[in-house]
Amino acid sequence: MFSYPHTIENKFGEKLSFISVSNTPSGKILEVENWVQPGSGPIMHVHWRQDESLTVLEGKIATQIKGQPSIELGVGATVTFTKGVWHRFWNPGKEILHCKGYIMPADNIEWFLTEVYRAIDAGSHHRPDLKAMAFLLNRYKSEFDVDGIPTLVRKLLMPLQYQIGKLTGAYAKYKDAPSPIF
Repeated sequence: MFSYPHTIENKFGEKLSFISVSNTPSGKILEVENWVQPGSGPIMHVHWRQDESLTVLEGKIATQIKGQPSIELGVGATVTFTKGVWHRFWNPGKEILHCKGYIMPADNIEWFLTEVYRAIDAGSHHRPDLKAMAFLLNRYKSEFDVDGIPTLVRKLLMPLQYQIGKLTGAYAKYKDAPSPIF
């Protein structure tokens, strides 16, 4: 589906390169490299099926497991988030954070994150496009989830937006989306 390297960027200066996919006895491993602007990084999220590991090449990384205090790590440090563990990371420094790592098994993460970055770019007020996120979080709920969405938005607006999108054909652009992994 993608040729490598495949790089995505969003309007906040986050850049993620998918370097290669390799077969292993445990499944496909996706090698990644990312650059995170000071103060930026993904919100609290979970990969229900994948382990994610990042090694700091330049800058500092702050990480947090849900319900635990955050920690900061420097060059050479590796952080691994196991599947099913809610986590986030960000750049607490003044320089760009540059990391290399992997996600395993690859499953749909590359397609999902590519579309999340598009939703971020299409959104306003530092929020991703609601219509796109309603589709993505509904279709891939067995693989990924995010925290920090207000309850009213998650319980009422997103399901309503998802149904409206289905009825109006707004999701036709996703006709070739990969099937979710259950």
